[in-house]
Amino acid sequence: MTKKKSLVLSFFSLGFVCLLASCSSVKQYQKNRLNDAEMELSARKAQKFEQSFQLYREGASGANGGKSGGGCGCN
Repeated sequence: MTKKKSLVLSFFSLGFVCLLASCSSVKQYQKNRLNDAEMELSARKAQKFEQSFQLYREGASGANGGKSGGGCGCN
């Protein structure tokens, strides 16, 4: 084998070994950390809070079926 082929083969072998070393199973007692609020994929709670706040502030009734009324309407 030439030196270049040997170097490429060793590089890919090292990369493959690193990929195998990074695979691990999540233990049962570690799964509770996956349920944290920071790990949530959607920002639905934050959007709902902002929408509720905006509706109260503006005193507007939207077509979204949210709460309406309150607020002075000033910016």
